[in-house]
Amino acid sequence: MTNSENKKIKVSFPHMGSLYIVLSSLVKSLGGEVVVPPKTTQKTLSIGTKYSPEAICLPYKLLLGNYIEAVEKGAEAVLMISSPGICRLGEYSKSIKNAMEDLGYKIKYVDVDLYKGKFFEILNAMKSVTGNNNIVDVGKAIILSFNKIFVLDNLDNILSYYRAREFEIGEAEKAYNKATQWIDEAYTSKELKEANYEAINEIKKTPIDENKEVLKVDLTGEIFMVLDPFSNQHIERELGMLGVQTKRSMNLSGWLKTAIIPKILRKGETHMERAFRFAKPYLTRDIGGDAIESVSDVAYATSKGTDGIIHISPFTCMPEIMSQNIFPKMRQDGSLPILALVLDEQTGRAGFVTRLEAFVDLMKRRKRQLITSTV
Repeated sequence: MTNSENKKIKVSFPHMGSLYIVLSSLVKSLGGEVVVPPKTTQKTLSIGTKYSPEAICLPYKLLLGNYIEAVEKGAEAVLMISSPGICRLGEYSKSIKNAMEDLGYKIKYVDVDLYKGKFFEILNAMKSVTGNNNIVDVGKAIILSFNKIFVLDNLDNILSYYRAREFEIGEAEKAYNKATQWIDEAYTSKELKEANYEAINEIKKTPIDENKEVLKVDLTGEIFMVLDPFSNQHIERELGMLGVQTKRSMNLSGWLKTAIIPKILRKGETHMERAFRFAKPYLTRDIGGDAIESVSDVAYATSKGTDGIIHISPFTCMPEIMSQNIFPKMRQDGSLPILALVLDEQTGRAGFVTRLEAFVDLMKRRKRQLITSTV
């Protein structure tokens, strides 16, 4: 390993669900130093909101809040992403950089520009923040981080299964938190394989009611909102307590297959490829954000017999507003219950939980009616 100490800098990144685990271990495996932002809280949101444009969406405010808190903890650089597509995400990097410079922060901005490339942009970013110029080391570390994303997404699905059926609320999540720590500390393929095995077994130790009647709900919408528990007010935990098993239609592994991994190395249909196939009767082109995926996820969930689907989006997100305007037509074509949640910093928890409870009651009544009609 060729690692130049004078190039090594303390780097940070946003939380965004479990993404911070992957980025943290990626940088550390190459000899770099990380500053993980404090866990996202109301304070994070308040800071981000204070220095954000008034009409910007919730993910932007939380990203900015994460970065500011990380720099206050000693971060010397931040990783950012510029993504192609019809969405304000492509402007996040420039806008956040301007906001932080206006605040007087003298840090390095490492922009992973997916307009220019994919794998090699990540490669160059890691070389920049770790000082490790050994392309073999960096390549292996990136591939390991990709595998961690697939492992963590699978653990999320296992957690959801056990959380909806556990006798004691919170037991499965305790096991999951312990398991993700093991994944974080795995720095070789062998260690990751062993950590994954132990992690799955740890969650499966949770005592559950195998015969419990459980509803199955898909979650779709803007990817940051779907993945980040603080943003979506811990919707998966809330639904789990109501006896609902969730599955994210939007996840990091799906994004990875679509945006990063070359087609020649992919197996099966990607989420985006499926999106164009299922959304075709309602939407024939990409209108930005995750709109076409959201529309297709509703159609796909209807076809596979899911009990319901929840669409989560940030306030002012135009692509997701467009997709929500298509849902009434989709309700006419299929009987699948759809709950559209538009969230921002003003969303109250009490009303949010009440809407979830009402939606669960609706799905239960529908399921009983379907059973009765087939008898």
